[in-house]
Amino acid sequence: MAHVALFHSVLGLRPVELRAAERLRRAGHAVVTPDLYDGLTAATLDQGFQLADRVGWKAVVTRARQSLDGMPEETVLAGVSMGAGVVAELWPQRPAAAGVLLLHATADLPLSVRPGLRVQLHAAEPDTFASPEQIAALRRAARDAHVALEVFRYPGAGHFYTDPDLPDHAPAAAELTWCRVRDFLAERGGGGG
Repeated sequence: MAHVALFHSVLGLRPVELRAAERLRRAGHAVVTPDLYDGLTAATLDQGFQLADRVGWKAVVTRARQSLDGMPEETVLAGVSMGAGVVAELWPQRPAAAGVLLLHATADLPLSVRPGLRVQLHAAEPDTFASPEQIAALRRAARDAHVALEVFRYPGAGHFYTDPDLPDHAPAAAELTWCRVRDFLAERGGGGG
């Protein structure tokens, strides 16, 4: 069983993250979905960025850090879009993380990243939050740090392709993503299928 902290997108904690967490729990993992906006949600990216500005990045990161209190040091850090940025903030203080999942956006590797750590990135292609330049930089940093990075691109999908409640949804790509995530977590914590 893997322990997972799944951090939501700029839209707030929505059904997509809750359904993903439930799916991973059914696969035998312990999953938390911290609400970094204290119940607030947005319907569009523009509204989400306004909401994020209102809540404030410092408050978002503080809530995320507090959500990890009492969780094992090996907890897998997972982030959806903005949540990947949250993961990047927490990662330096969680060097024993069993793995990192970046969904819909890239993140910078911390200087203290552990060699051999497994990281997966899942992103639409094209996607401005996971541009070719950002992915190339991530690949270089992972190679230099001896991090085991896997990059999965989903051509023709929209940014939030895993979310069935949004126009970007691409069912086949979403299903493939969650199957790959399930396999990744099974390798991290021995959880069942």
